[in-house]
Amino acid sequence: MNILFVCSRNIWRSPTAEEIYKNTQGINARSAGTEPSARIKLNKKMIEWADIIFAMEKRHKQRIMEKFPEEACNKKIIILEISDEYKYMDEELIECLRESVEPYFKL
Repeated sequence: MNILFVCSRNIWRSPTAEEIYKNTQGINARSAGTEPSARIKLNKKMIEWADIIFAMEKRHKQRIMEKFPEEACNKKIIILEISDEYKYMDEELIECLRESVEPYFKL
């Protein structure tokens, strides 16, 4: 299963999620950001690659749909409602991610 985590600048939330799941059997995890200043910028190929897209906030899903309407129209995009208040690999962020993401696939 290919899962893509999306936040704004790809610095804290989505890279943390990618790190948590990248070595999980049966899962290929990547992360990207929606902002021009993102460390890794979201692109068309990433949307096409993903089986499930996890957006940290509603605005990230909106940006995905605006920038990539054709690629995203049939994709499962889940909003996690995780605000930008955590640092990379913050223990509370890891717990929030696991609780929000894991119901969508069996580990």
